[in-house]
Amino acid sequence: MGGSIMSNRRKFLMQSVLGSGSIALGILPQELFASGELVKLTVMHTNDMHCHIDPFPEDDTEYPGKGGMVRIASLVSQCRKENPNFMLLDAGDMFQGTPYFNYFKGDLMMKVMSKMGYDAGTIGNHEFDNGMGDILSAAKQASFPLVSSNYDFSDTILAEHVKSHLILKKGGLKIGIYGLGIELDGLVGKLNFGNTRYLNPLETALKMERMLKKDHSCDLVICLSHLGYSYQTDKISDIVLAPQTKYTDLFIGGHTHTFLEKPAILKNAEGKPILVNQAGWAALSTGKIEFVFDRSGKMKAPIPVVSNL
Repeated sequence: MGGSIMSNRRKFLMQSVLGSGSIALGILPQELFASGELVKLTVMHTNDMHCHIDPFPEDDTEYPGKGGMVRIASLVSQCRKENPNFMLLDAGDMFQGTPYFNYFKGDLMMKVMSKMGYDAGTIGNHEFDNGMGDILSAAKQASFPLVSSNYDFSDTILAEHVKSHLILKKGGLKIGIYGLGIELDGLVGKLNFGNTRYLNPLETALKMERMLKKDHSCDLVICLSHLGYSYQTDKISDIVLAPQTKYTDLFIGGHTHTFLEKPAILKNAEGKPILVNQAGWAALSTGKIEFVFDRSGKMKAPIPVVSNL
């Protein structure tokens, strides 16, 4: 009798709190998390860090004393303590930008990011600045995978070192990840990307998301995109591509150094919401989104949290 009453009360609480689809974690009854009926997944992300391991100098005219991966590392540590179902992702252009890159190439960034516990990252155009040998060297230093779906590296030295997609498990959930990179021709010297083949990002996205959702039954599908948030031309971008997808839940973007106070909420090809976010550049901020699922894996709500450093 008592168990039935408690079960009905939990159902009522879940329907009441989650029924509107727009919630804040503060009003969710904690007993639903404690009982395992709800699962919170925290996704934190960066992009275009450009080797800004340290904060900007105190005498910098634009960002005095701000940013830096050292500060992100502290924030990451705290978030992991608050929620073990935590993911840290990067949307590319980790390399180039400070003397750290001049002296240590990409190797140091990969070591620092590994120490911070990144789960995955995609490849931006600046990763090619010292050629594919530098990407290979750096990838060997990383404890996390590089994911790129529309750069075909099959005829290059990166063939066995970059994944076309990734499936991670957190808190009983399956998270599918794929990556999209910007057109390299005209942006990167031909010698630097060699026999890398550029695949159509929309066709690639539709193929990857369907495979992750339908074939692998992922509860959440994330695209790590280095296409850019938006352009004044008809160039492919996140806000152009995302609405054409069906199964992707979140676009984590890069390349255009766009600071968004909160993710853009768009409609996908089936009229369902899809989030597009980007976190500036130079480790000045991070994106953070908390997803709430019921135990069956059905998403209840995404909750964006702004994290400026």
